[in-house]
Amino acid sequence: MLDHEKGGSAVAKRRPRRQYAALPLAVGPDGERLVMLVTSRETRRWVIPKGWAEKGVEPHVLAAKEAFEEAGLVGEIGRKPIGSYRYLKQFRGKKATKSVPCEVVVFPLAVSRQLEDWPERGQRETRWFTPAEAAMLVEEGGLVTLLLGLAAPET
Repeated sequence: MLDHEKGGSAVAKRRPRRQYAALPLAVGPDGERLVMLVTSRETRRWVIPKGWAEKGVEPHVLAAKEAFEEAGLVGEIGRKPIGSYRYLKQFRGKKATKSVPCEVVVFPLAVSRQLEDWPERGQRETRWFTPAEAAMLVEEGGLVTLLLGLAAPET
């Protein structure tokens, strides 16, 4: 029996690899909530800063480290995740493209400032958006849902 006849692909059934992300948050001059997106290095898609789990590094600390390295952000990282989402990470090799399922655990980062220089400054673009604008720019469905939740008026 082929994979698609069994009810899904082997890739989709593999246990997802874990990543940790920071969702950079700030309040704009008019009092509206803003989120920062960064471009990925290879495909230039809009994403949030994230990285692979590292042994001995707490998840929220890793998320803050990624926000610093990818976007030069400094601020207060939340210790509790605000959500998670899944996506397929594409690795392009010399002969083929490989897909790896990933689960991204997202921590809120209250940004106090963006440095003038940071490790990946020349490799990425950064920009502030409203949560609704950001939701229209990202491709991962679970991240769209998370951003739209931020866009909803607080009751």
